[in-house]
Amino acid sequence: IVGLGNPGKQYSLTRHNAGFLFADLLADKQGVKINKIQFKSVTAAIRLSGHKCLLMKPQTLMNASGDAVSEAAAFYKIPIENIIVMSDDVNLDVGRIRVRKSGSDGGQKGLRSIIYLMGFDNFPRLRIGVGKKPHPEMELADWVLSRFTDSELKQLEKLMGIAAECVELYIAGKHDEAVRLCNAKHELENK
Repeated sequence: IVGLGNPGKQYSLTRHNAGFLFADLLADKQGVKINKIQFKSVTAAIRLSGHKCLLMKPQTLMNASGDAVSEAAAFYKIPIENIIVMSDDVNLDVGRIRVRKSGSDGGQKGLRSIIYLMGFDNFPRLRIGVGKKPHPEMELADWVLSRFTDSELKQLEKLMGIAAECVELYIAGKHDEAVRLCNAKHELENK
């Protein structure tokens, strides 16, 4: 299970680090720390739906995430379809998540790196909405490297519980159920 983001305090709580935020939440839910250094990542071993899983936060910077993922996959001989990647998505509003069983990178450079180095795109990915840039003339990099507002973080925190349930369903082999739950529009209170 790979959460994409950029290492370093300067990127903490930025939109581009939505995958890291999810990985941290999943680790907290399991009562573990993501702090073992291996595969150009910080990792933790967790159990979900009766399966032992490696939870990863690549430390390569977003655009080189494939280096870390391909190294771990080769070491453990993990088939591509058993790798679940969580990343930010600027095409989804904050408070929305989507699961896809396979597909293109959708412009997300971390996913692009994984697809390029693994040679396949048939791995499940959970996309976490970070919202569209507020002005067309704004650089996309400036938007994804901007921090979430307090209100957005509260929405994401509520959403992450649903995302965690989706990942557990996926790992349990209940793919269609995971897709239905994750891709449904969830009404989250803005309190």
